[in-house]
Amino acid sequence: MVFIAIAFITGTFMELTIILAIVFIHELGHYSMAQLFKWRIRGIMLWIFGGVMDTDEHGNRPIHEEVLVTIAGPFQHIVIYGIVFFVSSANLLPSSVLELIIYYNTAIFVFNLLPIWPLDGGKILFLCLSSMLPYRKAYHSVIIFSIALSILLLIVQFLFLPFTLSAFLLMIFLCMENRTEWKHRYFVFIRFLLNRYEGKSSIRGVRPIAVPAQSSLMQVFALFKRGKKHPIYITYPNNERRSIDENDCLRSYFHEKQYNKSVGELVEHIT
Repeated sequence: MVFIAIAFITGTFMELTIILAIVFIHELGHYSMAQLFKWRIRGIMLWIFGGVMDTDEHGNRPIHEEVLVTIAGPFQHIVIYGIVFFVSSANLLPSSVLELIIYYNTAIFVFNLLPIWPLDGGKILFLCLSSMLPYRKAYHSVIIFSIALSILLLIVQFLFLPFTLSAFLLMIFLCMENRTEWKHRYFVFIRFLLNRYEGKSSIRGVRPIAVPAQSSLMQVFALFKRGKKHPIYITYPNNERRSIDENDCLRSYFHEKQYNKSVGELVEHIT
């Protein structure tokens, strides 16, 4: 409502309408693809500078699903270009309106592809990293990179580009958003582990993990990769080796609340 009031006061209601329509179509792409894969969707929030689709899927879906849901938003901008071309050929709208649509569609399209979390480009970067690295390391890396890139873009804007308030506020927003994500990183990781414990994760391969007996459960969990089942091999000081299933570790942590036990002690307890 605030943005609508400002648009009326400043005479930019047409621009606001175009931006919100583009953002809506963008989020509709995410929503439609997520519905196709039967994701649990909480809702969609639209802002003047973008939108967010809130879901209950937290690293437990196959990577190819998350990639398709993520790129479905940017793909809508290609659709919008096609619609503009058709409308232009049919002379259904004034050229000034079509120029505004092309300008804002391009700006939102390019902005969303920046490799900064939680933009689509940042999500694609995270998916690429999480396909190679453990989930927690990938998540931490993309947040740190996003904060650094946002600050770098702010510096570049101040030193080399004409200052625009909108670009400045967007970069500040992204910095604050990633700062919040960093503060919540532990809860995001616990949510990822909880999905595995409850059997909600998609598993498409096996990758053994080798750890010293004195490793804590959280140190073991930090090696977990999305989409992989982890048999855990434990090495004791006398070079003895034992194995334990990841589900036993997760059960001990979430059900039995054995937060302070090492994985070696856990094996002794189970056997």
